[in-house]
Parts: sequence; structure tokens; C-alpha cells
Amino acid sequence: MRTLALSLLAISALSASDLQLWYNQPAVQWEEALPVGNGRLGAMVFGRPASERIQFNEHTVWTGEPHSYAHPGAHQYLGQIRSLLAEGKQKEAQALAMQEFMSQPIRQKSYQAFGDLLIEQPGIDPAQLSAYRRSLDLDTAIATTTFTANGVTYTREVLASHPAGVIAVRLTASKPRSLTFDATLKAAHPDAATTSRPDSSLSMSGAVANSAIKFEARLVAIPEGGKVESKDGRISIHDADAVTLLLAGATNFVNYRDVSASPARRNDATLAPLRSARYPALKAAHLADHQTLFRRVRLDLGSSASAALPTDERVRRFATAPDPQLVTLVFQYGRYLLIASSRKGGQPANLQGLWNASNTPSWDSKYTVNINTEMNYWPAEITGLGECQQALFDALKEVAASGAETAKEHYNAPGWVLHHNFDLWRGTAPINASDHGIWPTGGAWLSTHLWEQYLFTGDREFLRTRAYPLMKGAAEFFTAYLVRDPKSGKLISGPSNSPEQGGLVMGPTMDHQIIRALFADTASAAEALNVDPEFRRKLLAMRADIAPNHIGKHGQLQEWMEDIDDPKNEHRHVSHLWGVYPGREITPYGSPDLFAAARKSLEFRGDAATGWSMGWKLNLWARFLDGDHAWKIFSNLISPAANGGRGVRGKAGLFPNLFDAHPPFQIDGNFGATAAVAEMLLQSHDPYATPQAISPVEQGKAAFIHLLPALPSALPKGKALRLRARGGVDVDLDWADGKLRSATLHARRALPVTVRYAGKEIRFQAAKGKDYSFDSELNAIKPVTVTLEE
Repeated sequence: MRTLALSLLAISALSASDLQLWYNQPAVQWEEALPVGNGRLGAMVFGRPASERIQFNEHTVWTGEPHSYAHPGAHQYLGQIRSLLAEGKQKEAQALAMQEFMSQPIRQKSYQAFGDLLIEQPGIDPAQLSAYRRSLDLDTAIATTTFTANGVTYTREVLASHPAGVIAVRLTASKPRSLTFDATLKAAHPDAATTSRPDSSLSMSGAVANSAIKFEARLVAIPEGGKVESKDGRISIHDADAVTLLLAGATNFVNYRDVSASPARRNDATLAPLRSARYPALKAAHLADHQTLFRRVRLDLGSSASAALPTDERVRRFATAPDPQLVTLVFQYGRYLLIASSRKGGQPANLQGLWNASNTPSWDSKYTVNINTEMNYWPAEITGLGECQQALFDALKEVAASGAETAKEHYNAPGWVLHHNFDLWRGTAPINASDHGIWPTGGAWLSTHLWEQYLFTGDREFLRTRAYPLMKGAAEFFTAYLVRDPKSGKLISGPSNSPEQGGLVMGPTMDHQIIRALFADTASAAEALNVDPEFRRKLLAMRADIAPNHIGKHGQLQEWMEDIDDPKNEHRHVSHLWGVYPGREITPYGSPDLFAAARKSLEFRGDAATGWSMGWKLNLWARFLDGDHAWKIFSNLISPAANGGRGVRGKAGLFPNLFDAHPPFQIDGNFGATAAVAEMLLQSHDPYATPQAISPVEQGKAAFIHLLPALPSALPKGKALRLRARGGVDVDLDWADGKLRSATLHARRALPVTVRYAGKEIRFQAAKGKDYSFDSELNAIKPVTVTLEE
């Protein structure tokens, strides 16, 4: 059989249904509704024929107001807290910290619901419907509901257009003059009212309680045939052939210090160019925008007999009925959700992405940065969605400004710091409780995302203007924060904690791994830009002096400076394994003893976990080159989830709409699963890297491409197109019977490349814009274009 290389045409033959979530009944619970989003507005579509509910959000509808969270003069107590910890008086240190060192106020603010678009269509008896179907097409980003009633087939399409800035609802019928319905807006806040406007549109305006945020939603109806009237806060459509509803929403939020905008004027500006627009043109612009991002990466893991079943039924059967197509769907769903929830000009994806129906959401639906926010962006670069990180980087610039105040007041230190959460108002001080809130490496971790984008793109302008200033500020803080450990003589962090267990300590392993990475990345950035040579040397010298990783008495990687790990501890966090993933310092060939110890720690933690924890463990097992163990975790994740409450314990897994369940819903597990599938198929960190040295790959001077490093036996065949590797290399893969058939590398930069597969390695100098194809023996072959059938 000839060896085949792939082109983008190779997966174009995938059936549209392969990328659809679909159901044969309306949503009853919110976790059954289908999400659409444009990075600023999000909606959940229930698909109810007679009484449709489309619950919607706007990214800046939060509680709170511009406010400094820093505790003035808190640094006066820092030395005393450290001394108490050194004396073994943890409780006393935590008590002092709670009183004198925490954020003001002690808690941050919460993301809020906005409202509901309700459509009442009289004359439809739900018991007399036929041919009902609701679906979400990931390729088009359109949620569709179809049903037949009284001899008429009705179709509703819902999309969230990023170019237009609105949510559009398109209603059509198979017979003329068949659309008669009422539409209204219902606010999620008591201080709001819906009124009819002279132009027949609706305005829902109001304010969030205990907040500076004021909002307005606007609904416009554009009928084709029939007539429209608006009164008493309701739009009524009579005998139309088709109708387009446009939903706009805005607040007075400008930035975390400024709430002076006019929501109404913003909605006027959004809707003005759309009143004369035709739905086909709006839809075409939406498709072009979405598909430019979504179609960059294609994946085909083979067909499934279960594909003919509704999505919720496929999830229920996954444990007993092999369904590789569902794995493809879960992979692409994560990419879809990232596109929908995180776009330039918007807020970053929060704990629930963009979607939230509660004004008291779990953990405030904010930004938890001791794992969750970072996990949201794990799939961004490797699956071709680097632009979606711009919302995060924009927020990080504001966080750094707020964090500089926290660094000064809490640590009397230069640079900036972020503890384990931030919110719309960019709080950076430690919150909630001292035993877990004092964790100062959130900003350092997020700063590694900046360097990762440079490694994937080689964009020096981004590095110079956006990344390096933030990285440098984060590193400056830690040059002042680290202290000398009297026992080991090494530099350690503290006070801090190993999220979210063990209480306040000095020198948790995770901190040291993140700070070493930050120092290495910042030093490499300074070298790439040819700036700050003295600062670079200082970082490298301090990096080498940080307390190293230690192997404990159980053969485990120690989580703390002391050898106190409990092998029976199955805590959801696996913080001390950061150096394996998403970090790059503990590797199979560069540090095999630490690699084995880290694996032992993961074995101790077990396979059962919360949804997001399974997402982390999936990626860790992929980095441990154990695809079958990763698959075991994946099988646990793809199982029906349930919320807890009233004495009933919740269950992690996937809700009917494939939202990840902590439980309750947290979107990070969706993104962790997507990243893990990519990590099983392609790895591009340096497997020879060590905690001591910075390799050319980690400096952005070379590429290392590991093909199919953790392929599960449950996925013996498949094709992947345009997965992205560090060094600016796109990779196409074709495998069968568990073995590579061919790989094609598309070099976007000129640099040395090493390719590894099944113990073999080749090295060559790649030229920018050139393609390089190999067979399973890593012999060079001539690329050919094929179809799936071949």
C-alpha cells in the first residue's frame, strides 16, 4: 500500500451530522439547552415549540463596581507570617493572615444572568407534534429546531454573529402566512423593565443589584410578509412568511475602572446597519467568520454505529458501545466553545465560559487561576485558535496594573502579582481564606501562556509589545518575593499553598515549577528581543538556586518541601505535577527519575475526579505517553453527569448538551478534553528537557515534533489535519492499525526540526513555507492528495 500524505480536502467528505449535537425532544433543564456565542453575547436555546426560551448573557453583566482589593500596609505582617510558618505554627500564621493580609473585601464579585427571549406560538400542541429535532451544528455554529404541527413544518435557526454583534433568530414555515407569535424579553434582575419603542422594537433596561452595572437588551423583528406590532413590552407577529429577530445587548462597562458608557447608544450603533440587512447576508458573514477559525483543524477518528442515535443516548452508551465519532465530536465541541466564548474585544472565558443562568453561580463564575482559567486556553494554540487568547491577554494587561498595587501593598515588591482568582474588576489580592487564597503564582502561570503563543507563532512584534512587558513584570515580583530557606539554603516561595490542600506553607513544589518556568521564559524572551541582559542573567542565576523537585519515601514526587505526601490522598488537584503538564521541565528522557516519581504521584491520586480534574489527568497521562490510561480517564469523562443537592451526591461527566460537570457545570473540563485529544496525537515540548537547563526548543530556536506519542488502542485509525506544534509547524497525521501511515509537516518558520516516532528520530533544517512528508519509518515521501475513501 502506498504511503499517503494529507491535504485539507481529505476530511472535507465528513458528513455534516458528524459535527452535530442533536436530540429528539426539547430541553427541560438548562444543562440540556444548546449554546451559541460570539465572545460577547451568549445564549442557551431550549428548542421548545410552543413556548421557546432562549436564555442569554452579556459578558460584562456582573455584580460590583470599580474597586481596589489591595489591603493597604499588609506587607507589614509578611515577615511575621513567614516566621510563624518557619516555627511550625501554621494555624497561627493562617489566623494572622486572615486578619491582616487578605483582600478587602474578602470575596470578589460574580458573573450574572442577563435575561430570556421568550417566543409564544399559539395553536401548537406539544402533544401533537411530529418530526421534532433540535441540533447544534459545530461547523456552522447554528442551533436549529424543526417540527411539524397542523401540517406545517416550522424551522428556527439561532446564531450568535461576531461580525454583527447580535444574536439572530430566524423563523420560517413550509407554508406562507403561517408564522404568528409573540416575543418578549424577561430580565434576570428585579430592577429592570421591558418596554415597547416607537420603532416597534423592545427595550429591556435596568441595573444589577449591588453593582455599578447598568444594562439594556434590544429586540428587533424584521418580518417578511404579515404585520408586526409592538405594545406593552411585547412584539406580536401575524401571518408572516418568515421573521428574523435580532437581539442586541450592552452595559455601561468600559473597563475595570470606568463604567461611563451608554448601553442604549451602544445598542443603537450595533443595530443601525442591520435594520436593512437581509438574513442570508448576515448568516453568510457569520459563517465566514466562524469557519475561518473552526475549519483550521480537522479530525476523523472513524465511524460509529452509535452515530445514528441522539447525542445524550450516545453518552449513555459510550462505556459499552465504542464510539470514536463521539470523541471527535467532544474534541471539536471544545474548539467550538472556545470560539464562542473568547474573542478579541471581549472578556476571557470564565468558569462557565460565557453561559450562566444564575445570579448566584457556583464559585461566582469568575476566573479561578490556580488551574481553571488556564485550562480554558490549553487547546488554543495546538488546535489552531491562538486568536481566542487575545481576550485573556487583554485582561492580563489590566490584571497586571491592579496586581502592581497588590504587590506593593501586600509584599512591598516591584512588578505585579495575582493570587488564585480575579473578576471583572481585576481583583488580585488573596481572597476567601488564607489557607488557600494566599497563592501568588496565578500571574506567573498566566504569563507562561504569553511565551507559549510566541513558541507556536514566532511573532516577535507580539513578544515585544504585549508579552514581554507582562512577563518581565511578573518575574520582577518573584525576584523580590523568593526567600532563602534556612534548612536547605535554597530559594523558596512563601507564604503560599499547594492548591487547594495542606494549608499555608513555605515552598510548595508547584510554586517552584511555575517560577522556574517564568524565569526561563522571560530570560529567553529577553534574549530573543536582545534586551535587558543584566536582568536575564539575574533570572537565570536565581532560577538555578530555587529549591528543586524532590522524590519522596513512597517513590512519589513530593508536593511540599517536607516528605509528607499521603499515598491514599485522592485530592482533585494534582498541583505538583505542573512540571509535567502544562509545564515542560519533567520529561521522559531528560529527567526519567522525576518522570517516574511524578507518574507514581498520579497513580496515587486515582482515576475518579471532578470534571476539570479529569481534564488535567487526561493531559498528564498523555504526557506520560500512556494513551490507554488516558483513554480510561476519557471513558470516565464521557458518561452521564448529574447535579447534586438535597442530599443527592452529584456525578462528574457530561451533561446532555456535552457541557462538562464538576459538578455543577464548569467549562474547563470541555477544554481539557479537547487539549488532551490533541496531546495524545501530537506533542511538541522537548522530551529531553531538564529542570536545570533551557533547551533550544523551550527557547523558541528549534522544533521537536513527537508523532502519535500516546495513541490509545481504542483509536486504531484516524486522520488529523493542521494540528499545531511549537516552532510554527502544522502537522497532518494519518494512522491505521495503531501505526502511523504518513505525516506531513507544514513549516511556517525556518528552524531546525526533530521528528520522533516509535523510538526513531530524524533531524533536518526546515525552510519557511515548505512541506515535509514522512512514512512510518520517517523516510521522506512525496505528498499526494487523497480522499477519505482511500
